[in-house]
Amino acid sequence: MAYSNRLRIITRPLLGGMAFALLTISAGTAQAQDTQPAATEDDGEIVVTALRREQRAKDVPVAVTAIGGEKLDTLNSGGQDIRFLSARTPSLQVESSFGRTFPRFYIRGLGNTDFDPNAAQPVSVVYDDVALENPMLKSFPVFDLDSVEVLRGPQGTLFGRNTPAGVIKLDSAKPNDVGGGYVNASYATYDTINIEGAVNVPLAEGLSLRGSGLLQYRSDWVTNTATSGVADRKLEGYNDRAARLQLGYTNNGFNLLLNFHIRDLVGTPRVFRAGIFQKGSDNRFVPNFDPSKVALDGYTSQSLKQWGANARIDYHFEGLGTLYSVTAFEKAVVESTGDIDGGNCYAFLPGCTLGNLNVAAFPVNTGGLTQPEEFSQELRFASEDMNGVRVQGGVYYFYQTLTYHEYNYFQGTGQRGADRNQDIFHDNSNENWGVFASGEFKATDALTLRAGLRYSSDHKHDRVSGFSPNLFGYVLPVRAEVRGSAVTWDASATYAVTPEINVYARVATGYQGPAIQDRVTFGSRQTTAPKQNTISAEGGIKGALADHSLNFAVTGYWFRTDDLQITAVGGASNSARLLSADHAVGYGLEGELDWRPLAGLVLTASASYNFTEIRDPSISVGVCNNCTVLDPIVSGRAVINGNDLPQAPRFVGNLTAGYSHEVRGGTVLFIYTDWAYRSSINYFLYDSKEFRGRPLLEGGLRAGIRYGDVELSVFGRNITNQIRSISGIDFNNLTGMINDPRIIGGAVKFKF
Repeated sequence: MAYSNRLRIITRPLLGGMAFALLTISAGTAQAQDTQPAATEDDGEIVVTALRREQRAKDVPVAVTAIGGEKLDTLNSGGQDIRFLSARTPSLQVESSFGRTFPRFYIRGLGNTDFDPNAAQPVSVVYDDVALENPMLKSFPVFDLDSVEVLRGPQGTLFGRNTPAGVIKLDSAKPNDVGGGYVNASYATYDTINIEGAVNVPLAEGLSLRGSGLLQYRSDWVTNTATSGVADRKLEGYNDRAARLQLGYTNNGFNLLLNFHIRDLVGTPRVFRAGIFQKGSDNRFVPNFDPSKVALDGYTSQSLKQWGANARIDYHFEGLGTLYSVTAFEKAVVESTGDIDGGNCYAFLPGCTLGNLNVAAFPVNTGGLTQPEEFSQELRFASEDMNGVRVQGGVYYFYQTLTYHEYNYFQGTGQRGADRNQDIFHDNSNENWGVFASGEFKATDALTLRAGLRYSSDHKHDRVSGFSPNLFGYVLPVRAEVRGSAVTWDASATYAVTPEINVYARVATGYQGPAIQDRVTFGSRQTTAPKQNTISAEGGIKGALADHSLNFAVTGYWFRTDDLQITAVGGASNSARLLSADHAVGYGLEGELDWRPLAGLVLTASASYNFTEIRDPSISVGVCNNCTVLDPIVSGRAVINGNDLPQAPRFVGNLTAGYSHEVRGGTVLFIYTDWAYRSSINYFLYDSKEFRGRPLLEGGLRAGIRYGDVELSVFGRNITNQIRSISGIDFNNLTGMINDPRIIGGAVKFKF
């Protein structure tokens, strides 16, 4: 059935039923209620919406971190994309091998390193109450936000789908009845321009409009030294533009919020760098490595066009509760082509020695055109407090189509159409629906109990067709279909030791539907894996002291994930293989501190220790080309039993300090610094010396002057200019990707 017809069949009854319900309930009267607020700080006390309603953070039986205000402005000041969140909260890691178009998130070590567009991710991104499934849609820029919340551990009973590891929750600033706006503009190293602004316009009684936009630009700062081939001469720049328009209406308990957003990105893909690691070293760069130079001979291009719309409707029934409806549609068209081998000199050519900088084993130039489309609908009812009892429940529906062309180029004539010798076409569909309910009971003045339940059902279909010289005897087309369902639950208890200090315990399960891996070139085959299930237990203490000037949280956790879906990427060839490991375990400790010891001074700190381990003695994977493998080798393959999960650092830490002082006449001087650390990480399932990333410490600084509604500042990101490899490619040579260099600039912000 064509997608447009399928979407029409789905949306007509849903939208019709919503319209009927709204016409019915709008006839009644009730006290007006604002839309759900995002995380804030009230008189120093941290307030979050982790359980889909506003609560003090210490009352929430979930490990949650909120980022807002000056900290969010500072972290997002240097033209970064959503990856700036990495290591900014306990147990969070973010990386990408596609640059700004494909972020991959890991919480407490659980994530997915698979780079295919259909790869399921166990960390969900919920942007303005809409759960985004495809990683390319998750890359929508972060701007004009009220706050960011990171919820750790399974969140399967209240948020969307595929949340066995946690949720990244982003909440935009909403329209209100106060006119005004702001502009925040900066200029920095490499012509880095970051301009963000918003305007809020009251239109009539209860009707308001908010428009916001973002422009991020950076010049190509990496020089391609290759004198032959078709790669661009300059690389690593981008021109990223996004806008959001929101229309809000409120009247007698009825609230409507319409959200339309678009994005247009043109840039270069992630730059791969062949031979940057010294063979036998612990991920050390070769002596003559220069971050500002590379030698590539293949095509390099990237563009993304994205748009989406959603409608959030709620109605408050006085004395009963609130009915919510969230309807959303998201679509993107993404083109990305990269010189995957990372070099321009090949081992089979005279004078090219494998292991040297810019030398690869063989040329690989691949790309693709990807189009994800997602529709989702949620209906949820949340009751008021009924003598210590609260309940909420609802239904959720999600449908995705995902098509993508997988291209390969042999770099002959320099004309892309003529050079293309592969077009593998992937046609995927993904349907999920769920029913959920939860309840909260205040058993005593000190003890609050909570439990939730969700039933989820998944159906995925995949068809692969097309042509390639790299099929190795595989005959297309091929099809795969998987179905799965699960009941997930959570139960928790919060006990108030004092009015300001709580202890809590929580047990939760998470579910990720069965998966399909559809790479079919270079020895890859279409494969499937059964659903994976996670059970997690955590407990901790949260509180506020000294009149809420000091907020703290300490959490200990343990999890086990059965039938862990992992992807063996690369090895001897550019291949991918979906595996189902027997199980993985993890445990750790997380701590957070927010302290305001005196007027104008704010100190925050967070840290986590995360242990993860794959447990399956029967699984072995292909190993890297020209590297030093540390795992046992059986029949040429590495046994990965006992290894860390990929991209799972043992230690993550973050420290910030901000001070402001009014000198005279309302003039305020301020300074703010932030530091984020993560320990070493393993790039792949097997362990090798060269592909275990070294520890990374990045610091930022911002200082300036504020007078009235005008602020002038200077800032720096990665101020120590520590350059580290953050990921690698193993099938060709010791190829790596690096973090952003030091950025220094100035900014102006004014409100009106």
